[in-house]
Amino acid sequence: MKLVFVTQTLDPGHPALAQTLDLARALAARVDELAIVTRETRWDDPPANAVVRTFDARSRPRRTLAFEAALFASARDADAILVHMVPQFALLASPLARIRRIPLLLWYTHWHRSRALRLATRVVDAALSVDASSYPVATPKLHAIGHAIDVDLFAAAPAREADGPFRVLALGRTARWKGLGTLLDAVERCADLTLEIRGPSLTPDEEQHRRELAARVDGDPRLAGRVRIAEPVPRAEIPGLIASVDAVVSPNEPRAGATLDKAVFEAAACARPVVSTNAGFAPLLGRLPLELIAPPRDPGALAGALAALARSSAAERDAVGAELRRRVVAHHSLSHWADSVIDVAREVRSPGGTAGSAGAAG
Repeated sequence: MKLVFVTQTLDPGHPALAQTLDLARALAARVDELAIVTRETRWDDPPANAVVRTFDARSRPRRTLAFEAALFASARDADAILVHMVPQFALLASPLARIRRIPLLLWYTHWHRSRALRLATRVVDAALSVDASSYPVATPKLHAIGHAIDVDLFAAAPAREADGPFRVLALGRTARWKGLGTLLDAVERCADLTLEIRGPSLTPDEEQHRRELAARVDGDPRLAGRVRIAEPVPRAEIPGLIASVDAVVSPNEPRAGATLDKAVFEAAACARPVVSTNAGFAPLLGRLPLELIAPPRDPGALAGALAALARSSAAERDAVGAELRRRVVAHHSLSHWADSVIDVAREVRSPGGTAGSAGAAG
C-alpha cells in the first residue's frame, strides 16, 4: 500500500506540531511506501520507506504551485491521500484525487468551523477525528478513531511523595480560548494549591495574553508565589514534567468544546488525574470515583473540583490515574490511530466505498 501524507511541517522541535513525526512513523510502519508532502522539514531520520517533498515558497501563489507539483509527484500509484489538520490542503488536493480516483481523507480535531473545513468535508471521501464532538461539521463521512498518543513515551510514572502543597499543571498554548484566566480565578479560591502554566505563545495575541496573565499573577497577592508561568519544554521532557505534579487541568472555553486537547490524553497516559471543563471528555474522564469534569467559565466549580482532588488520598488518585491510562491505551494510542487510518483508507477504496466520489454532499 502507498499512502500520501500531507501536513504543515516535520519538525521535532516545533512547540505544537512535533507529534506529527509520530504520526508519520506509525503510518510508515504500516505501508509499503509513505509519500510525505509538507511545507518544510527538519526531520533528519525519516523511515527508509518514506519520501519527503516540500513546497515552501515566498508567496502564496508560488506555494500553491509548489504544493500541486509535490502532490502530483507523490500521488503516482497512491492508494490514498491523508491530509493532516489543514482543510485548505484537502481542497487543493481534491482535483487530483478525483481525477486519479484516489481516496482523500482529512484528519481534523479543533473547535474552528471554518468555511474551508465545511467545503473540505464535502469533497473528501472520509473525515477522521477523535470522536463526533471533536469534528465541528456534521457529516456521515466522519470516522471516530481516537487520538494518537505515544503511550510508550507518555508512560505511567510513580506518583510523587506528598511533600507540600498540591501541585497542578496546565499545558498548552496561551490562547485565550484555553481558559487560563478562569483558571487563575479558580486558583484564587484554593489556598493550599500551586499552579504551573507551561506552553508556547505562537501568535501576537497569545504573546499579549501571556503578558496579561503574568501581570495579573505578579500583581495579585493571592497568586504571587503560587502560580508560575514558564516556557514550554521539549516534547521528550513533557512526561517528566507531568510526573512532577499531582494533577493536570485543562480549563478550555465553551467554544473550544470541539477541541479534545491532546495534553489531556497525554497526562492521562501518564496516569495523572486531569480536571477538564470540556464535557466532550466524558468518555475519558467520566464514571470515576473522583469528579474530573467541571462546567466551563465557572471558577467556583473549577475551584471545587481542584479542591476535592487535593483532598483525595494518594491511593484514590493513583487508582483513577491507572484507569485513565488504561482507557488511553485501549482507545487513544498511536498504534490504534494508525491502524484505524489504514482501515478507513482501505474501506473507502473498496468497491463498496466512496473512492473517487469526492464532491458528494457531506
